[in-house]
Amino acid sequence: MTVSLSFFGAAGTVTGSCYRITHPKGSFLVDCGMFQGNKSVRDLNYKPFPFAPGDIDYVLLTHAHIDHCGLLPRLYRKGARARVYATAATNRLLEFVLADAAGIQESEAERETKKRKRRGEAPAEPLYELKDAEETLRHLTDIAYDEWFVPGPGVRARFWNAGHILGSASIEIEIEDGNGSPVRILFSGDIGPDEKAFYPSPEAPAGLDYLVCEATYGGRERAAYTLDNRRAALAAEIAGAMERGGNLIIPTFAVERSQELLHDIGVLIKQGTINPSLVALDSPLASRVTGLFGKFAAGFEDVELSAEELFADPRFRIIEDVEESKGLNAIHGGAIILSASGMAEAGRIKHHLRNNLFRHNATVLFVGYQAQGTLGQIIQSGAKEVRIHGTLVPVRATIRTIQNYSAHADHSELLAWIKARQPVSGAAFLVHGDDEPRAALRAALLALGMASDQVIVPELDDMVTLMAGGQTALAHPAAPRISHAQLSHDWHNAYAEFVIALSDRLRGASSDEDRARIMETLKQTLERR
Repeated sequence: MTVSLSFFGAAGTVTGSCYRITHPKGSFLVDCGMFQGNKSVRDLNYKPFPFAPGDIDYVLLTHAHIDHCGLLPRLYRKGARARVYATAATNRLLEFVLADAAGIQESEAERETKKRKRRGEAPAEPLYELKDAEETLRHLTDIAYDEWFVPGPGVRARFWNAGHILGSASIEIEIEDGNGSPVRILFSGDIGPDEKAFYPSPEAPAGLDYLVCEATYGGRERAAYTLDNRRAALAAEIAGAMERGGNLIIPTFAVERSQELLHDIGVLIKQGTINPSLVALDSPLASRVTGLFGKFAAGFEDVELSAEELFADPRFRIIEDVEESKGLNAIHGGAIILSASGMAEAGRIKHHLRNNLFRHNATVLFVGYQAQGTLGQIIQSGAKEVRIHGTLVPVRATIRTIQNYSAHADHSELLAWIKARQPVSGAAFLVHGDDEPRAALRAALLALGMASDQVIVPELDDMVTLMAGGQTALAHPAAPRISHAQLSHDWHNAYAEFVIALSDRLRGASSDEDRARIMETLKQTLERR
């Protein structure tokens, strides 16, 4: 009788967090997140789960970011009836996050259906609907930090503060293996940095059999900073954007990042450091989450402004109405517009980027990690044109990045967190990261003295057998849902790059005759194939 762990998400990519554990008395998930990135990665959301949803006994949820919880409604749409165990704050966030995600899925399906109708094709089915999100909410159970609970036979678990976002947790789990000895495993979830507003530093136990640890910022160090340093850096970026004369567009996650930014902008305005004409939070979800933060403020640290004081300033506006959001398009300078999503993959931010990227005086400021293949990563990497809602948009705006708003621990902080969990008798599995960051973190752990067979970098759909005391056996799937190479760059990325390059070449040609020759050469090349 054995315990097995399957990596059904966040292995070779930073999204889609989902791990299944099977054991002698059942089967459960840790997280059930949405895949984000290039189209091939996003298509994984629509493929069948690599397990029967009805066979899942329960879900242990680390936190309410969409890449960790966003497929829960899909799970219930496909037949699950499992309980979801999470902290109270996470569950309150889910009430907003999942309904918002369902609305996005329904609107995207409606947009796609209109396109298909013009082509005479069948209508698109949403990934899930509001009724599926509501079904998910009926299965939530609140769990306190630092207290053991029994979610099902043969398993007990305990949540630890992860310092990442409101309600975030690392999850310690003990599983009976049928031989009298429990298998002890810790899932890091997403680990917060040492210096962060609102939350104390992450905590977790030491002395484990296995560790499943995120590696988002493996190999990447942020400059040492304090909250005052961070606000000074933000003030400089805002001042530069206002001097250019256009708007400052900030793609931001509705949960946590929006609230930190609003708080810091409010502090800077109160200090007289900056003087924008408008600060608009254009995200219905972010506005609801901002209200929720007030209910949990008693446990926060480093808070200088309350929500009431912040929004007493007439320059602060929360935008919920669609028409009011569209009205921001008429503002061509002096405004700070924060809008979700943080990787610019969905939501209102795409409209604001389309309306401002082509302006020489506009500024786009990235304040968080941009996964490979996302619109945010493509813009951040220096693309001259991007495709938004099927339209090519030239990138003339100034593109800037601040790393100190990341809710993730950097390389040194991850190393310190893992060292504090020692001894790990079995293995550390590095997940939730692209290949390069995971390789960098693995090399650092080997340099610290961990054995090469103790630091494992699993691929999507890999499965390992876990035994008390730390023995493992890794198995690769016979038919993975997606090739590993497509996780970072698929043919859709290549096609978009080709179309942009072709457009640039045709515009740069000296005459119509040259353009005709280019097209004829391409035509002949295609015919030869």
